[in-house]
Amino acid sequence: MASTAAVFFDVDFTLIHPGPRFQGLGYQQSCAEHGIIVDPSQFEAAVRGASAALDSADQLYDAALFVNYTRRIIELMGGAGPAVEQVARRLYDEWAEHHHFFLYDDVAGSLRALASAGVRLGVISNSHRCLASFRSHFELDDLISVTVSSLEQGFLKPHPSIFRTALERARVRAEEAAMVGDSLAHDVAGARGVGMRGILLARGGEPPSVDDDVTVIRSLTELPALLERL
Repeated sequence: MASTAAVFFDVDFTLIHPGPRFQGLGYQQSCAEHGIIVDPSQFEAAVRGASAALDSADQLYDAALFVNYTRRIIELMGGAGPAVEQVARRLYDEWAEHHHFFLYDDVAGSLRALASAGVRLGVISNSHRCLASFRSHFELDDLISVTVSSLEQGFLKPHPSIFRTALERARVRAEEAAMVGDSLAHDVAGARGVGMRGILLARGGEPPSVDDDVTVIRSLTELPALLERL
């Protein structure tokens, strides 16, 4: 594992996952408080249908991008009316609150294994949550030493700036670092664009169609042995 000096991780759906607040019933409850009727059974399809709203041509961080995405989910669940914007804004704000999220079971042990092997660890996130308090809330202060968020950086992954900042803070060269995340376009392609190794984490099933040269894992427990082989 000595050839890999640093590993960076995406946060949402890589290290943590949302609880009930950000599932179908949670959306239904938030909407009902404003007199909006939605169908919670349509939540998963709505999330898929709204995904294009997160595309950003200039890759600049803009809260409106995420509010529009959330609003589109509500609309695809059947919600309508002027209060939809208010609910979407509220859900966007609450996405930054750590107590709505849970650490995946494979995170702490895998990060400890990497840290004990001398690998420096960091996170690179497109979200607006405070990453310093994220580390404290999930008791990762002693494992994660570098944090970069799009809110502070001004750019969204896959913009090269956010990856280069992480490399500078970790004091490692791109060829010595790897990026692990659940998004092929944001995490893997962004990392590879600056010369880092990109590793796709496909939790719970088969990944989307990927090129043969893209490394795919299904659990973070695979990561220490993978880096050792590489």
